[in-house]
Amino acid sequence: MKRFRTLSRVHDALIVNRAAGRTPRQLSTALDRATAPSSFPVLYRIQTSTSRLRRLPSKFCLPIRHASSTSTTPELQKTPLYDLHLAHGGKMVPFGGFHMPVQYSSQSVSASHHFTRNHASLFDVSHMVQHRFSGPGSNAFLERVTPASIVRLETNRNTLSTLLWPVTGGIVDDTIITRLGPESFYVVTNAGCREKDLKYFEEQLEGFKKEGGGKVEWEVLEGWGLIALQGPLSEDILRSILVEPEETKLKELYFGQSKFIKVKLLSGEASSPLLVSRGGYTGEDGFEISIPPAEAVAVTETLLQSATEENLQLAGLGARDSLRLEAGMCLYGHDLDDTTTPVEAALSWVIGKDRRTSGGFHGSEVILRQLTPKSKGGSGVERRRIGLVIDGAPAREGADIVDEKGEKIGNITSGCPSPALGKNIAMGYIKDGFHKSGTDVEVVVRGKKRKAQVTKMPFVPSKYWKGAAPA
Repeated sequence: MKRFRTLSRVHDALIVNRAAGRTPRQLSTALDRATAPSSFPVLYRIQTSTSRLRRLPSKFCLPIRHASSTSTTPELQKTPLYDLHLAHGGKMVPFGGFHMPVQYSSQSVSASHHFTRNHASLFDVSHMVQHRFSGPGSNAFLERVTPASIVRLETNRNTLSTLLWPVTGGIVDDTIITRLGPESFYVVTNAGCREKDLKYFEEQLEGFKKEGGGKVEWEVLEGWGLIALQGPLSEDILRSILVEPEETKLKELYFGQSKFIKVKLLSGEASSPLLVSRGGYTGEDGFEISIPPAEAVAVTETLLQSATEENLQLAGLGARDSLRLEAGMCLYGHDLDDTTTPVEAALSWVIGKDRRTSGGFHGSEVILRQLTPKSKGGSGVERRRIGLVIDGAPAREGADIVDEKGEKIGNITSGCPSPALGKNIAMGYIKDGFHKSGTDVEVVVRGKKRKAQVTKMPFVPSKYWKGAAPA
């Protein structure tokens, strides 16, 4: 019975006012543009040298809406794997403007969560927005809109970053940026922020051009598949279908790196080059794979059938949400928003070391002062993102965090029972000074105060592949 109650709460949380669907995703990609596929379906293409937006024929232009739009009932889109989800018993819900599986008939959310931690699961994240920026101005443009050290980013490497608003430094969206070549980048943003992000990029490119920035071409890859293979068996499963396993050297592809590979499909044919990035949103070892539209189903079915259901299962949004919370990953629209800076969000590590002195990114005047506490001459911050372990009933988004006097000092932004820990965990923002690990507070759950303790994140140790530990 407990399992069904948990499922119900996860289901409700996912379908009510979900403004984002990310993969902090740890996504990535890479390879020099000379070896990367060049013919991408394009939704938008902007060049700062022409200042005009060109739209391709309507067959490539799908409706762009927020999942949480209330003005009209949005027409939900379908990922390339929609029919496959139904065939495998996927229970579909609206998410990020798409029909997405919250779970499958073969497993409960809790069972799927544990299966990912112990074996491997395959997640459809094709609702994410895949972009490509190229041209002589691409490095400078990305350094303008993010705090990442773009010029220091090596080819075939990626970095988690944030798109920022000018002046305030508020987070427009979280994103993964991968260098494909000297003047070429692969960028992934959230489905729920699609409309906002597209407008943001259009406006920022126009401003960059007017201020004398170099030429930048922007492409939105529409209709492409994106799947996340996550769990301790991921490497073995992917290696088993590689066309050239010895040459690919998957063991030498570390967390935060990517390359193009080919896999042997069930038909016996080799796939197109697939952009494979080591990382993910669950805290487990794994890979995110970008797939041309025509091959999305074939590649997914090849993985599932080659691995067999004993080793690999499809997983939905329910397990994805509990896995990412255990991993301490943020969900945009809940744990991050336009009013929150990277420093408040405990994401100061996304600010490159060189950027801390050179600045030059949106909101840098505010953000760089926040890095230094008031006691040392900076502005510091009034609140910080923290993790909590809570006694009794689980705390949900919106619950108040209070001190020993009952005064509000923060709020919960995400929360759920942790299947791996058997405890109730949550993420939220708390008044500066109460943010240190081990601090005892209380959380108001259904009108009752529950004891809680601030704790470090991730809640469950990450298992990213960074090479074998020294003997």
